[in-house]
Amino acid sequence: MNKKIVFQGEMGAYSHIACQKKYPDMEPIPAATFEDAFAKVKNKEVKYAMIPIDNSLAGRVADIHYLLPTSELFIVDEFFLPIEHQLIVVDGASEKTIKNVMSHRHALGQCRNIISELKLNQIVGADTAGSAKIISENNDLTTAVLASELAADFYGLKILKRNVEDANHNTTRFIILSAEPDDAEPNQKPTITSMVFRVRNVPAALYKAMGGFATNSVNLTKLESYIIGGSFSAAQFYVDIEGHPHDENVRLALEELDFFSSELRILGVYYASDMRKKINSQESFLK
Repeated sequence: MNKKIVFQGEMGAYSHIACQKKYPDMEPIPAATFEDAFAKVKNKEVKYAMIPIDNSLAGRVADIHYLLPTSELFIVDEFFLPIEHQLIVVDGASEKTIKNVMSHRHALGQCRNIISELKLNQIVGADTAGSAKIISENNDLTTAVLASELAADFYGLKILKRNVEDANHNTTRFIILSAEPDDAEPNQKPTITSMVFRVRNVPAALYKAMGGFATNSVNLTKLESYIIGGSFSAAQFYVDIEGHPHDENVRLALEELDFFSSELRILGVYYASDMRKKINSQESFLK
């Protein structure tokens, strides 16, 4: 049985943590790019891919919405991970020695207060764990990194300051991708259906396509558009809705959407994470 799950990034990345927390019995496998991660799933080298899709502060993760429709993979689950940034340095470094801070651009943007407080110059790295790996290999006393506690442990670094993120509700939503569909059973638990579609080239097509969700009381939790084919007149839409295609109201809404669409693909039907309730009710789910 395939017990491997791939993620994009270096060991110690937040995607690595998500793999450990969601699937503690599976072996996490790093991939250099999202395309490489998708290929490993498609080629059956791994069972799943853990892919970040949204962050509560930074918004959508670049590239994913472009890659998903053509990946031929299926969403089978979701996972929410609270993001806790640590200010990490090599052994021997201190607040007096560090002049710079390196990390992914999103992490830098999420920790502006500590960067301003310590008057650090920002260096944009490819990712958080990759930045930790660089200062570890170079034994750089002048550069700190914003990354996870796992990254500090993995690369033999020390945590100078803990939980330095500006907002304590910083959360990333991940989707789990598989080469085979594994749709949730209807009428069991709250369900999310994800899809991509393109509307027909007729006046008010998007308004008409979306109308079915309103008239059938289907709640949209996510709707995003992005340009495809290099044309400003051609857009594709990614949608998450609450409900199962077997539900009568969802079935009717999808029929109307299909009628006004030139292309419609269901990416996955999966149970909603329990974390959604906590986030929506504004509970302190980081405690």
